[in-house]
Amino acid sequence: MEIVPGIHQVDGVNGNCYIIVKDTLTIIDTGLPHNSAKIVNYITEILKRKPSDIKTIVLTHAHIDHTGNVYDLKKISNADVAIHEADADYLAGKKHPPLPKSLFAMIVKIMGLFFKVRSVEPDIQLKNGDTLAGMTCIHTPGHTPGSICLFDPSSQVMFVGDLLRFDGEKIEGAPQQFTVDAAEAQRSIKKIVARDFAIMLSGHGLPLKPDASSKVREYAESLSEQA
Repeated sequence: MEIVPGIHQVDGVNGNCYIIVKDTLTIIDTGLPHNSAKIVNYITEILKRKPSDIKTIVLTHAHIDHTGNVYDLKKISNADVAIHEADADYLAGKKHPPLPKSLFAMIVKIMGLFFKVRSVEPDIQLKNGDTLAGMTCIHTPGHTPGSICLFDPSSQVMFVGDLLRFDGEKIEGAPQQFTVDAAEAQRSIKKIVARDFAIMLSGHGLPLKPDASSKVREYAESLSEQA
């Protein structure tokens, strides 16, 4: 579906995958493995574009439900793959990402048996403040060391990855059981409230609009009150 003019979301990939449509295509996150055909089908059948129009694939972090189809999409498009430098070695398979605590670590290990992700050497290692495809990278660690948000000033959209989510009624942070450092994640939320954005698009959940930044500020203030 088209969320705002020029920004589309591909449904059914078990993790929100966004496509920014301009002269070229930029993909933000790719869902769980075995869903690349759905993304390609959306590009060809709905957008009436070619896979070779994909020039950039940006990953908000290195978890499997965001990186699952990046290998296949890069293979068919030769797009540049971008991820923050702190998560780059996880994507490249040079390091194992830190596991969540408690029983959820076992769940993640089991998921790894069913969902195999081929390693990809990123073409671009992002840093805080970098610009890419017209968007500004904001380093928001906590969920993973290299989690990022992406701000698109032209559309006033903030892509927040797993930093936040909206279920249609309330805003929540990332599940703590899958977050490396919950305290740092809360500090990262406060990084994005300094910007004004109309729409928040997250890695899971529904779009938050309008006046998304003011609603996120209210949520951030509630975290301060609880601290």
